[in-house]
Amino acid sequence: MQNDQHNAPEAAQDIITMTDVLDPARAGALQVALGQQLTLAEGSELPPFFHQLYFWKPEPPARLGRDGHPRQSVTGLIPDLGLPRRMWAGGRLQFERALRAGAVAEKRSVLESSGRKAGRSGPLGFVTLRHEIWQDGARCLSEWHDLVFREDPDPAAKKPVPPQAPQDELQARQVTFDTTLLFRYSALTFNGHRIHYDLEYAREVEGYAGLVVHGPLLAQHLMLLAQELLGPLAEFSFRATAPLMHFEEATLCCKGPDLWVRAPDGRLCMQASATPKGAV
Repeated sequence: MQNDQHNAPEAAQDIITMTDVLDPARAGALQVALGQQLTLAEGSELPPFFHQLYFWKPEPPARLGRDGHPRQSVTGLIPDLGLPRRMWAGGRLQFERALRAGAVAEKRSVLESSGRKAGRSGPLGFVTLRHEIWQDGARCLSEWHDLVFREDPDPAAKKPVPPQAPQDELQARQVTFDTTLLFRYSALTFNGHRIHYDLEYAREVEGYAGLVVHGPLLAQHLMLLAQELLGPLAEFSFRATAPLMHFEEATLCCKGPDLWVRAPDGRLCMQASATPKGAV
């Protein structure tokens, strides 16, 4: 596999800064959408990963690609790698202090690396963005956001075999997804990617069996489960390994610091690792 990856020198990095008020109503709407009790109000500590609801950067229709995302050439940080399909492949987070609802926060983003590789299924593009969220003059969290870009699927090509998930979890929880939840999460995160709400596009253009459950939504479930079982988080990392469809019931699994999402047929959809505060 050929690797043409480039790391951006620290001194040459462009920093994009955005500010937003962390509206408690938006965070509360996600709690309700996830079937949780509404507990958040102004001044409340936000649960981990809820910052995904903020720092929208709307683009007019003329600047969107066919998939509903802003075109790579207009996104500012993400270079145009010449590959049409975009996926959130994974991420890593370091939590330093809780974000507070109702207060102004600042997001600072840089392109950490980008490049292309020649894989067995065709060319692949890789992008890593680094984000920092600041509030009240202090850094609250750092996040590394990994994106993968690839070509359109070849209908004649043999589909890759997804990895199988472990069966030795100590705790498990069943979760379901439907079109309403996927729509609500897309709206709350201002995510226009059509694979999450346009069934015809998801099937006929990108080759999926149904609507794709957002990778960050799966990661959100795992983070909330990890915090419930392990306590406040210091670090969390996750990697998507296979898509989950909206009509599939998933099993959230936990064994110590290791978490994963298992599909009904046993395939591994996401694997993750959590580190609670006090363990670093």
